[in-house]
Amino acid sequence: MTTASVYGINGPVVTLRGDGFSISEMVDIQGLRGEVIAIKSNMATIQVYESTAGLKLGTAAIGMGQPMSVTLMPGIVGSIFDGIMRPLGSAEKKTWQVRMLTATGQYLTQGQAYAEVDETPLITYKALVPPGISGTVTHCVPNGKYAPDMPLLTLDDTESLCLSQTWPIRIPRPVKMRQPLCKPLITGQRVIDTLFPIAKGGVGAIPGGFGTGKTMTQHQLAKWCDADLIVYIGCGERGNEMTEVLEDFARLKDPKNGQPLLNRTVLIANTSDMPVAAREASIYTGLTIAECYRDMGYHVAVMADSTSRWAEALRELSGRLGEIPAEEGYPAYLATRLSAFYGRAGYVTNLNSTDGSVTIIGAVSPQGGDFSEPVTQQTKRFTSCYWALDRRLAYARHFPAIDWINSYSNYLPNLEEWYIKNISPHFMVLRNKLMKTLQEENALLEIVKLLGSDGLSDNQRNILTLAKTIRHSFLQQNAYDPADTFMPPKEQFMLMQKLMMEGIVPSINM
Repeated sequence: MTTASVYGINGPVVTLRGDGFSISEMVDIQGLRGEVIAIKSNMATIQVYESTAGLKLGTAAIGMGQPMSVTLMPGIVGSIFDGIMRPLGSAEKKTWQVRMLTATGQYLTQGQAYAEVDETPLITYKALVPPGISGTVTHCVPNGKYAPDMPLLTLDDTESLCLSQTWPIRIPRPVKMRQPLCKPLITGQRVIDTLFPIAKGGVGAIPGGFGTGKTMTQHQLAKWCDADLIVYIGCGERGNEMTEVLEDFARLKDPKNGQPLLNRTVLIANTSDMPVAAREASIYTGLTIAECYRDMGYHVAVMADSTSRWAEALRELSGRLGEIPAEEGYPAYLATRLSAFYGRAGYVTNLNSTDGSVTIIGAVSPQGGDFSEPVTQQTKRFTSCYWALDRRLAYARHFPAIDWINSYSNYLPNLEEWYIKNISPHFMVLRNKLMKTLQEENALLEIVKLLGSDGLSDNQRNILTLAKTIRHSFLQQNAYDPADTFMPPKEQFMLMQKLMMEGIVPSINM
């Protein structure tokens, strides 16, 4: 281990005097956890994930010899952690009833499952051979109760494996192959599933100003989407929002199995009053957890609320490091970090030949609702699904306040075959006609502003009437109404079919 002493303190940025450190190495400064982010001569710059109040010059620091990592083990699902995965609730050591999936003499390869645990009634945790490791089982314990750090088997008399393993949060876990995105993530929200769907393994953004319903929209997606597991990252948001998630998910029942939604949810809470450096790390912690369960064959949805607060943490740390600022004070590498974050999504074939996916949905909070600010514009570059929230719709109590004119989904061409096969051959035809009606309404409203309604023909007035019906009966959805909060795609098609057949837009022969 490398030792050094504190030379300078600037909030969460600490300078150490000493040699032998490496970039991204974890450092312990009298119990405070940090990460090496710069090295110059015999000086190392550390970003500390906790408050540095009371820290003194000359304090001893120890390099841990490994990058910033988290421990992956049973007990993660249904729990709440801070930005560097320290439990925010009770942390008693627990033993698990383990079922061994291998025997002495068997040859195991990387990614292969060798033991499993019923983590919750909905999630079975599978212990996998770490990437880059393989060998013959020379010792194996019987089924029974074991702690996460107890050895379960030995490979080639040298490598011991247990239920837990560590993984660096900034390094994506390897996969065998990435697959095309051709299956939708069903959310039960009509404006999303029908007009702007997102694929499993895709990336989406929810930009919107204060009060437009970003958090509520993400709550709805987390509650009702058909992912096997939800990783909800509260990044720099208010503490009461995370409290609401905890209370709602413990109370609400999963519509597929009647179990509490918390039984398939992991919560990462780094609220606005927590250390800013840990906020920057929190999204990588959540992604690493998501990739761990993806490797087990699960489909995981990551909700990041919000990436703007994460970008603000980058800006603050960059300023304390004295880096040259780019647009609006954000660091020049903002686009690179956003690209790396969203690039870890995907629908993949894992090392053990199972299929899994990580879908990332990030909320963006542009100051003053200005969508031209850097974080929103850079996010738009790297996401293929864009659900723009409109302040006027929110103030008119139209929720979800997704603007159907400025929103889009680039996944539609790839998902069309799924909708035709699983919902109806006419689904996309009706969807396109509904969208065309809304676009025509937008153009006609501009004419009304100039000439008044008297300048419209009877057919144009009928289009406005139909579009109004679509907005109120289809696009608007009450999150607090048990009958309206979730609607399956087949029912969405039936409602869309009814609206369009009753309207003046020519229908198709069913």
